[in-house]
Amino acid sequence: MEKSAVSHDRPHARGPAADPRPRVAVTGLGVISSIGIGREDFLTALRAGACGASPISGFDTTGFRYARAYEVPGFDPETRLRRIEPGRFGKVGAQAAAAARMAMRDAGLDPAEVRDEPGVIAVGTTCGESLDVDALAAAEVAGGPGGLPAPRARRVHPGRLPVAVAVELGLTDVEAVTIPTVCAAGNYAVGHALDALRGGEAEFAICGGADSVSRMAFAGFYRLRAWASERCSPFDLDRNGFMFGEGAGMLVLETLDHARRRGATVLAEVAGFGLNCDAEHPTRPLRERVAACLSGALRDAGAAPSEVDVVFAHGTGTKINDAMESAVFADVFGDAPPPVTALKSMIGHTQGAAGAHACIAAVLGMEHGFIPPTVNFSTPDPECPVDCVTGAPRPARVRTAVVNSLGVGGNNAAVVLRHAGALAGGPAAGPEPSTGRHTATAEGAA
Repeated sequence: MEKSAVSHDRPHARGPAADPRPRVAVTGLGVISSIGIGREDFLTALRAGACGASPISGFDTTGFRYARAYEVPGFDPETRLRRIEPGRFGKVGAQAAAAARMAMRDAGLDPAEVRDEPGVIAVGTTCGESLDVDALAAAEVAGGPGGLPAPRARRVHPGRLPVAVAVELGLTDVEAVTIPTVCAAGNYAVGHALDALRGGEAEFAICGGADSVSRMAFAGFYRLRAWASERCSPFDLDRNGFMFGEGAGMLVLETLDHARRRGATVLAEVAGFGLNCDAEHPTRPLRERVAACLSGALRDAGAAPSEVDVVFAHGTGTKINDAMESAVFADVFGDAPPPVTALKSMIGHTQGAAGAHACIAAVLGMEHGFIPPTVNFSTPDPECPVDCVTGAPRPARVRTAVVNSLGVGGNNAAVVLRHAGALAGGPAAGPEPSTGRHTATAEGAA
C-alpha cells in the first residue's frame, strides 16, 4: 500500500515509550453543537443518541421542497464572551471564541497564566463568516455594490477567526492561523497544534474548528442533490446525502510537561496524525490515498491497526463516500476492523469543525467507557460492511480511537487519540472502562 506523504517524515511503529518527541495531552474541551453546548450537555446528548436536525430557521427557505439542518437555534455565542464587544466579529468567529473560552475553563487554565508563553491558536473552517457573505450578497442584490454594509465587509475574512479567539482570551504571544482545508480542517488544526507542541514551538495550543449553516451552502448543495431531505443517515441503505450543521469544537492541548507542571487534569493523548492530498477529483476521495492517510496516522502514533478500539468515520451519508470509506477500513484494519461510528448523524456535517467535534466525542467516550451511536440507521447496506454502532451507545473499553476526515479538494486528515492512562506511566489498559480523569502531576509521577 502506498504511504501517506506525511508519514515518511515521522518515527514509525516504535510505540509511544520509544518515541523521543514530547507527548501531547488534551486538557480541555469546548463545544457548541445542535445537540448540546458545553461538555456536560454534549456528553448527555451523545449518551442519549440525540439528533439535532430541525427545520432551518436562520434564513428564508421559500421555494425549496425540503429545508432542514443541524442548527443551534436560540444560541447567541456573544453572550458567552467577556472581552469581545458585540458585533466586532461575525457569528462564526464568536462561536470559535466562545468554544475556546469554554475549553480553557474546562482545562482549568487561566489565560493570564500563559499570556507570556508561546502558544498556537488554530481554527479550521470551510465557509468562514458565511452568514456575513449571505448578508453582503443580499445587500448587493438589493442596492448594488454601493449599498454593502461596511461593518460586515470588514469582518468577513476567515483569517479573523483565530484572531477572535486571541482577542477573547487576551493572548498575544501566539501563532494565530486559519486552516481552510474544508471538511478536514478540524483535524488539520489538531495536527497543526500537535506538530507545534512536538517541535517545541509552543507550550500550549487551542485548536479546532467553527462553521455555520448558510443560505449560500444550503442552496448550492441542494441544487447538487447532495443535501439530505430529513436527516443524515451514514452507512444506512437508504441514505440520501449529508446535511450541514452549525457550531464549534475547540480543544486545549499542552505538552505533557506543561500539563504536569501546573497539575492539570489530562483527558487523553493526541498520539498521532496523518494528512495527504488526493491531487485528483475534487469531491470523490481516492480509496488508496485515504487508506494511506489512516495508515500514516497510525504509524505516527506508533500504533498497530489491531490496537484501535473505534473509528469515528467521516461518514457523510452520501452513497459514494460511505461505501469508499468502508472499503478503506477493510484495507487498513483487515478482516477484523474495529467498530465504526458517524457523529454527523447526530450533529450534522459541521464542516471545518467536524474533525474537532469528533475528537471531542472520542475523548468523552474514552473517559466514560462508551462509543456514541450512529443514529438514523435502520437498514444495513451491503456496500458498507462495517460494524456500525447504531441506535444506542455501546459500552466499550476505548483505549485508542481514530478520527477520520475528508475534505473537498482531496484533503485527507486523520487523528489518533489514546486514553489518558497511556500518559500515566503505567499500563495503558485496565480491565474496565474508565469513568474518571487522570491528573497529570500525580499519575505522571507514578
